[in-house]
Amino acid sequence: MNKKRKQSENGKKGVPERFFPKVDAEWYRRRLIKAVLCMLPVFCILLIQLFNLQLLKGEQYRSLSENNCLRKQRIQPLRGHIFDRNGRLLVDNRPAFDLYIIPADATPVENTANRLAEYIPETPEEIISLVNNNRGPYGYRPVLLLPDIGRDLMARLLSRRYQLPGIVIQASPRRNYIYERFAPHLIGYLGEINQGELISNRYPEKRGGDMIGRQGVERTYEMDLSGYPGARVVQVNATGQVMSVLGEEQSRPGNNVYLSIDFDLQVKAQELLQDMTGAIIAIDPSSGDVLAMASSPAFDQRLFADGISNKQWQELLNDPERPLHNRVMHSVYPPASTYKIITAMAALEEGLFDENSIVHCTGRYRLGDRTFRCWKRHGHGNQNIIDAISESCDVFFYEAGKQLGVDRIALYAKKSGLGMPTGIDLSNEAVGLVPTAAWKRKTFGLPWYAGETLPVAIGQGYNLTTPLQMGVLTAAVANGGTVYRPQIMRSVYSVEGNVVKKSEPEIVSRLPADEKTMKMIKQGLYEVVNDRKGTAYYYARSSDVKISGKTGTAQVVSRLTDEIEMLTSGELSEEEKRRFLPHAWFVGYAPSEEPTIAVAVFVEHGEGGASTAGPIARDLMVSYVLNTVPTDEVLARNEP
Repeated sequence: MNKKRKQSENGKKGVPERFFPKVDAEWYRRRLIKAVLCMLPVFCILLIQLFNLQLLKGEQYRSLSENNCLRKQRIQPLRGHIFDRNGRLLVDNRPAFDLYIIPADATPVENTANRLAEYIPETPEEIISLVNNNRGPYGYRPVLLLPDIGRDLMARLLSRRYQLPGIVIQASPRRNYIYERFAPHLIGYLGEINQGELISNRYPEKRGGDMIGRQGVERTYEMDLSGYPGARVVQVNATGQVMSVLGEEQSRPGNNVYLSIDFDLQVKAQELLQDMTGAIIAIDPSSGDVLAMASSPAFDQRLFADGISNKQWQELLNDPERPLHNRVMHSVYPPASTYKIITAMAALEEGLFDENSIVHCTGRYRLGDRTFRCWKRHGHGNQNIIDAISESCDVFFYEAGKQLGVDRIALYAKKSGLGMPTGIDLSNEAVGLVPTAAWKRKTFGLPWYAGETLPVAIGQGYNLTTPLQMGVLTAAVANGGTVYRPQIMRSVYSVEGNVVKKSEPEIVSRLPADEKTMKMIKQGLYEVVNDRKGTAYYYARSSDVKISGKTGTAQVVSRLTDEIEMLTSGELSEEEKRRFLPHAWFVGYAPSEEPTIAVAVFVEHGEGGASTAGPIARDLMVSYVLNTVPTDEVLARNEP
């Protein structure tokens, strides 16, 4: 009986009692305490982490949570248009499609990079490197992978967008240079902003990948042209694809810039310089407005707008002809006989010569133990100052230079604007060189010798000027002595048609010459072209328009060296010989009585100033004078 009861109490028939230890409250209490002690640290850790997530980092994670579905996208502004003086559109914008990746949406980035590399030129490693170098702190800032991808590639990528998480294609405006190779040195081009410029905060509205002006008008008027970006708030899905636009702040377009250049004259200047190395500058003598600026060889700024490759960039940089170089204002050359305008001015103003002064030219001029030659082997005979300008008699100006001395010549050159910036509204203008005795002592530690003044008096020696400086000087002679600051910009208008800026003629100085001096110089320049003995009579004269001007042939090698013999000895190739040929100059204005255009034409190694540069200047001036638009009509056209 007792045995059956025990079996019933144990609940297991046939199980011995020793296998069921006695269970009491003390045993449960100890087990519970151990369990609590084990769980307590875990709950403490969870509590601390909860405190950290909810209170300490709550705002950060709330923001990240919102960013998973809401994004703020930047809207690129339309860059302002560029027009010529007559309101002709030169530069506008076109739509482009840029490929971006959002690192946070593309995780793992390696997978997206591997798939994307099947469609674009970059390798997976290059894509990953680009992402790692440009991603923001949370990975939600878009990283530009490929600009202006084209419609075909865009369609292929969009059709596979669910296989490419994090890939975004955004439409943006791209610069459109309407006319191929039109005034590239003057208008300039755009380039991507670099890290240093971003850090400097010179462009506060710009971000990585944005484009800014790198040369010419695009650079000078960057702040006027660039506009201000807008923004939109969009809702995206888990792969970063835009589902809807929740709000938008429109961008503000840039202002439109109207230039002083004349489209037809610019085209003409570039055509006249084709296949040559040189420069042309044309200026309105009454205001300083730049009517045309051509430098040859040129480059196609469309390469930069479309995204220039490293290979193309290196080819431009390493091209021995330096197509990126603006020879109008960045290069300096000996002005040759065009500088005789300065020497004549100084001699007349200093009272050393007058209209009756005569110098007899035999073709040679002796100073000490040296003999200086005139370009005309057998000489010009008796020359007054007007004859000397017209026939470009070197001997006459040797004598004038000897009497003046280098420092007095330099004084008149500097007062006429040489050896200093003209102030044109473009960057990196070269200043040239007006030599003095003090300059030589400071530079070389040597005194100035009298024999060095004679080459300076005819525009050789240490003299260096830019075509732009000679153009400004010629414009001042044309208008009777007023030196204007050359200007590229005429006006700036907002897209609504409101005037933002408007240029006015700015007088810099006056030539250091009185009316009588200017009259004699201008008579000499008139006879250069219109007198049978003038150096440009057979090359620059026109039956349609009266032209005044001055030729110049700048020697590359000294007449006293043996290099002249080398040129005729057959020791040099044709290309090597060309490097020793003289540079060709012509400066002039038209019509002679009431000038509306002044030009400076320079051709590297053009050999003859009259024969090479003269016809170019003539054709350019005649074209402009016969087809010019009255100023009042130009101003009317210039109003938007």
